[in-house]
Amino acid sequence: MQNNKVVSREEWLVARKEHLAKEKEFTRLRDELSQQRRELPWVKVDKEYIFDGPNGKETLAELFSVRSQLLVYHFMFGPDWEEGCPSCSFWADNYDGIIQHLNHRDVTMVTISRAPLDQLRAYRKRMGWGFKWVSSLDNEFNRDYQVSFTEEDLKGETYYNYAMRKSGGSEAQGISVFYKDENGDVFHTYSSYARGLDMVNGAYHLLDLVPKGRDEADFSFPMAWVRRHDVYDAQ
Repeated sequence: MQNNKVVSREEWLVARKEHLAKEKEFTRLRDELSQQRRELPWVKVDKEYIFDGPNGKETLAELFSVRSQLLVYHFMFGPDWEEGCPSCSFWADNYDGIIQHLNHRDVTMVTISRAPLDQLRAYRKRMGWGFKWVSSLDNEFNRDYQVSFTEEDLKGETYYNYAMRKSGGSEAQGISVFYKDENGDVFHTYSSYARGLDMVNGAYHLLDLVPKGRDEADFSFPMAWVRRHDVYDAQ
């Protein structure tokens, strides 16, 4: 139940301008934080990873295509799963249509999961997506970037989101960034997990604008309401 005060247009304008000042300060601080993110140190990737994709076997360096920057979305889709994670599917709905724009800013974006390529292809077709999706089933990429866990890992705490914690399952979501220099050397520049992925989800930013916000307080966990887009009830 919304309990907002109802005021005149003049009073509303005063309150809105006060909030606008805070929004502008937040924007300035966000720009500073983004610059600091770009200035973080890098780690050279010395390990070779071979992925199974639509172009056959590809190395991490080859996933860049003709560009120097690579965004990887770590999509939760385990080898024994019948379909992809609904929350990751929600995120994919948000980034699927912008890949072409990223390409024109020297950025390649790919999605990586441990499920076999045939399963990824079938699920991508079902959901109507067009982004490139490759399988890391035969390499240690997901484990090295802390988004997949073994049965032994799950017996205790696992390292996720830069801390040891009890894992909720064998797969977790994340986003990682890589850079390839003129010599072909690849560097890991950034990874983010959990709430750090909010920046990728335009739908959440739109929900933050409306009176009820994300409206998730009454659920067993925040994203319990999310469904794959082809199974929602008609509204």
